[in-house]
Amino acid sequence: MPVYHVVLFRLKQGVTPAQLANWTKISQAMVGQIPGLRSLKTNPPLPISVPRAKGFDMGLVAILDKKEDVAVYAAHPAHLEVHKLREELCEDTLAYDLEFEE
Repeated sequence: MPVYHVVLFRLKQGVTPAQLANWTKISQAMVGQIPGLRSLKTNPPLPISVPRAKGFDMGLVAILDKKEDVAVYAAHPAHLEVHKLREELCEDTLAYDLEFEE
Protein backbone atom coordinates (compact mmCIF):
# COMPACT_ATOMS: atom_id res chain seq x y z
CA MET A 1 0.00 0.00 0.00
CA PRO A 2 1.41 3.42 -0.91
CA VAL A 3 2.24 5.94 1.77
CA TYR A 4 1.64 9.65 1.38
CA HIS A 5 4.26 11.68 3.25
CA VAL A 6 2.82 15.17 3.71
CA VAL A 7 4.96 17.98 5.11
CA LEU A 8 4.02 21.61 5.69
CA PHE A 9 6.69 24.28 6.04
CA ARG A 10 6.63 27.69 7.68
CA LEU A 11 9.36 29.62 5.91
CA LYS A 12 11.69 32.05 7.63
CA GLN A 13 11.39 35.76 6.85
CA GLY A 14 13.47 36.73 3.85
CA VAL A 15 13.54 33.40 2.02
CA THR A 16 13.88 34.27 -1.65
CA PRO A 17 12.14 32.72 -4.67
CA ALA A 18 15.58 31.57 -5.88
CA GLN A 19 16.19 29.72 -2.60
CA LEU A 20 12.77 28.04 -2.88
CA ALA A 21 13.41 27.08 -6.51
CA ASN A 22 16.73 25.50 -5.54
CA TRP A 23 15.16 23.64 -2.64
CA THR A 24 12.34 22.37 -4.88
CA LYS A 25 14.81 21.22 -7.53
CA ILE A 26 16.96 19.35 -4.99
CA SER A 27 13.86 17.85 -3.32
CA GLN A 28 12.38 16.57 -6.57
CA ALA A 29 15.76 15.13 -7.58
CA MET A 30 15.39 12.62 -4.71
CA VAL A 31 12.96 10.67 -6.92
CA GLY A 32 15.09 8.00 -8.58
CA GLN A 33 17.76 8.24 -5.89
CA ILE A 34 15.82 6.99 -2.87
CA PRO A 35 14.46 3.43 -3.06
CA GLY A 36 10.67 3.35 -2.76
CA LEU A 37 10.14 7.06 -3.46
CA ARG A 38 7.63 7.18 -6.33
CA SER A 39 7.06 10.92 -6.60
CA LEU A 40 7.52 14.19 -4.77
CA LYS A 41 5.79 17.50 -5.41
CA THR A 42 6.05 20.87 -3.63
CA ASN A 43 4.01 24.06 -3.85
CA PRO A 44 2.52 26.88 -1.78
CA PRO A 45 -1.11 26.58 -0.66
CA LEU A 46 -3.92 27.63 -2.94
CA PRO A 47 -5.20 31.13 -2.10
CA ILE A 48 -8.45 29.68 -0.72
CA SER A 49 -6.38 27.68 1.83
CA VAL A 50 -4.14 30.50 3.08
CA PRO A 51 -6.55 31.68 5.83
CA ARG A 52 -6.63 28.12 7.27
CA ALA A 53 -2.93 27.34 6.74
CA LYS A 54 -1.85 28.66 10.17
CA GLY A 55 1.21 30.34 8.69
CA PHE A 56 2.48 27.31 6.78
CA ASP A 57 3.39 28.65 3.38
CA MET A 58 4.83 25.66 1.51
CA GLY A 59 3.80 22.03 1.28
CA LEU A 60 5.27 18.76 0.05
CA VAL A 61 3.59 15.47 -0.85
CA ALA A 62 5.84 12.47 -1.40
CA ILE A 63 4.45 9.08 -2.39
CA LEU A 64 6.37 6.02 -1.22
CA ASP A 65 5.74 2.39 -2.15
CA LYS A 66 5.17 1.07 1.40
CA LYS A 67 5.37 2.16 5.02
CA GLU A 68 8.84 0.62 5.48
CA ASP A 69 10.13 3.02 2.82
CA VAL A 70 9.48 6.01 5.11
CA ALA A 71 12.45 5.02 7.31
CA VAL A 72 14.63 4.44 4.22
CA TYR A 73 13.63 7.88 2.90
CA ALA A 74 14.31 9.58 6.25
CA ALA A 75 17.82 8.14 6.57
CA HIS A 76 18.92 8.43 2.94
CA PRO A 77 21.84 10.85 2.24
CA ALA A 78 19.85 12.68 -0.47
CA HIS A 79 17.06 13.37 2.03
CA LEU A 80 19.53 14.43 4.71
CA GLU A 81 20.92 17.02 2.28
CA VAL A 82 17.42 18.39 1.68
CA HIS A 83 16.71 18.27 5.42
CA LYS A 84 19.83 20.35 6.12
CA LEU A 85 18.69 22.98 3.60
CA ARG A 86 15.22 22.91 5.13
CA GLU A 87 16.69 23.87 8.49
CA GLU A 88 18.19 26.97 6.87
CA LEU A 89 14.92 28.03 5.21
CA CYS A 90 12.17 26.99 7.62
CA GLU A 91 11.22 27.98 11.11
CA ASP A 92 8.70 25.15 11.58
CA THR A 93 7.46 21.98 9.89
CA LEU A 94 4.59 19.56 10.32
CA ALA A 95 4.86 16.04 8.92
CA TYR A 96 2.13 13.43 8.56
CA ASP A 97 2.24 9.98 6.92
CA LEU A 98 -0.87 8.26 5.56
CA GLU A 99 -1.30 4.80 4.11
CA PHE A 100 -4.08 4.01 1.63
CA GLU A 101 -5.13 0.85 -0.13
CA GLU A 102 -4.97 1.13 -3.91
